Amino acid sequence: MRDGYLVGLIGSGIGPSLSPALHEREAAELGLDYRYRRWDLDELGAPPAAVGELLDRARAEGYRGLNITHPCKQLVLEHLDEVDPDAAALGAVNTVVFDGDRAVGHNTDHSGFARSLRRGLPGAALDRVLLLGAGGAGAAVAHALLGLGAGEVRVVDLDADRAAALVASLPERAAVGGELAAELARADGLVHATPTGMAAHPGLPVPAGLLRPEQWVAEVVYRPLATELVVTARELGCRVLDGGGMAVFQAVDAFRLFTGVEPDAERMLRHFADLEGAHV
Repeated sequence: MRDGYLVGLIGSGIGPSLSPALHEREAAELGLDYRYRRWDLDELGAPPAAVGELLDRARAEGYRGLNITHPCKQLVLEHLDEVDPDAAALGAVNTVVFDGDRAVGHNTDHSGFARSLRRGLPGAALDRVLLLGAGGAGAAVAHALLGLGAGEVRVVDLDADRAAALVASLPERAAVGGELAAELARADGLVHATPTGMAAHPGLPVPAGLLRPEQWVAEVVYRPLATELVVTARELGCRVLDGGGMAVFQAVDAFRLFTGVEPDAERMLRHFADLEGAHV
């Protein structure tokens, strides 16, 4: 695409994603010729390991870059020519920029979550935080929490080896969590970073009876915005952060990487609210 920007999203079950419209609306406000396409693994009948082939195809077709989401944020690493230091430390990439013949990996999830947490839950206690999920999103959240000054981040994942690997990559203030009920009983807050709650993976990731009203709860999933966890935590009286802020702020940073143009973050938040309302 010589005279504009062609970008895309690779992931599984991404039909409900608002990223294409969110990016394209902001580009229109800035007067940019910008097209954003979905490459859904489910629709393509492709396994997650096909992400390398899709990267090659996108580069050949003149894409400026790609966003990468579940379940490819870690698998994509081996197919990149360069990974920026933040993404390398996280071991996960959610944004790939094609720079000439080179595919360069970045991670805007960690900055997006940090900005969303500061904005949406100001003053939230961070002495002990329970992180549920040690995949690509979980890695980004863990680094963001530690960067925000969390005293301790306890990581729980159904795959114990994956939780241990994430903790091994983090500073000393991270540890593998134990039994879920005991961890939640001691945590100031919970961050949920698994696919549970997504449109294609409905459900509640923790038993409602384990949540306490004095806790805060942060969600990474944003489609739907009112996941079962968000609804349940609000009903119990918890301070709640839905996944919308992270979705927008990671998009702000990705847009800048794709175009070199600084988008208007507050305007993108308004775009998101309009789009979310239209898709309820």
